[in-house]
Amino acid sequence: MRTTLDLPEDLINKAMDITHAKTKTELIKLALENIINQEKRNALIKFHGKIDLDIDINNLRNR
Repeated sequence: MRTTLDLPEDLINKAMDITHAKTKTELIKLALENIINQEKRNALIKFHGKIDLDIDINNLRNR
């Protein structure tokens, strides 16, 4: 999909230096993948302490 964006040049250059992305397209794809992964992690973190799995670690070790 072709999209026109007005992005700050200095921000793009800094991001390309940090990520070693060769093209702006590669940089944007990487940024979007990172955002998606971070949001997935955040969703999992919200469950911390809310799920009781009732797992006996000693029982699992003795298998």
